[in-house]
Amino acid sequence: MIVDSHCHLDRLDLTAHDGDLSKALLAARDNGVSHFLSVCVELSEFPELERIASGHPDISLSVGVHPNDTEMKVPETEELVKLALQDKVVAIGETGLDYYRLEGDEGRGDQQESFKRHIRAAVEVNKPLIIHTRHARNDTIDIMREENADKCRGVMHCFTEDWDMAEKALELGFYISISGIVTFKNAGDLRDIAKRVPMDRLLIETDSPYLAPMPHRGKTNEPAYVRYVADYMAELRGVTYEEIAKATTDNFFTLFSDARPAI
Repeated sequence: MIVDSHCHLDRLDLTAHDGDLSKALLAARDNGVSHFLSVCVELSEFPELERIASGHPDISLSVGVHPNDTEMKVPETEELVKLALQDKVVAIGETGLDYYRLEGDEGRGDQQESFKRHIRAAVEVNKPLIIHTRHARNDTIDIMREENADKCRGVMHCFTEDWDMAEKALELGFYISISGIVTFKNAGDLRDIAKRVPMDRLLIETDSPYLAPMPHRGKTNEPAYVRYVADYMAELRGVTYEEIAKATTDNFFTLFSDARPAI
C-alpha cells in the first residue's frame, strides 16, 4: 500500500470519473493508495475539505494558506491554531515562500509574515508543517531556523530545489517529498536528489490535480497516479516497489502521527 502525501481533493477534475469524487478515490484505492492527505491552500476552502473527508477514514487534512494567496489575506496564528485542532487535521500548511512571480521585493513581506505565523501555529499545536518553496531557498531556510521549525518538523513538498537546500531541511528534521516531476525528461537534477534522500525521510505525492507524471504529463493529475511516482522511484533507486511503498508509507505515519492507517 502507498500514500498520496499531498493532494487537493477539492480541486480535482472529475470528468473522467463522471463528476464523482468517490470514483476517483476508488480508482486510487484500486491502485494501492491506502491514505490521502488533502491539503488546504485557502482557509475559505477548509469547510469543503471537512465535508469531503467526513465518512472517509483514509482522508486526512491540513490547514493553511498557500504563499501565492497571501496577497488576499495573511492569516492570524490564532485562527490557524483553532482550525488545526479540528478533527482530521494532521498538519499545518501548505505554507512557505514562492518568489517566482514576484517583481523585486513586492509581496515578499506578506509571504514571510504568513510563513512565520504558520510555523508558530505548528509549534504551538505540535503538528508538522507542509512547506512549499520556489525561488526562495535562503529565505525559506532562514525563517525555518529563526522560528524553530525543527520543533514541529514537517515536509518539503514537491521538492524541486538543490541538494544544499535538501540537506539543510533534513538537518532540521524535515522530510523530502517527491512528485511526478521526477519522471519528466528534463528533471535530471531532481533525480539525482531523489536518489540521495535517506529512505527514512522520503515521501511521495501527486500534488493533484497538478503535475501529472509520465505517461500522463500535460493531463490532469489524480491520486491514483502516485503509483507511477512509486514505480519510478523504485527503479531510480534500484529497489523494489514494495520497499518504496513500505518506506514511504511508514514515513508518512511517523511524520503525520495524528493520521490513522487503515485497519
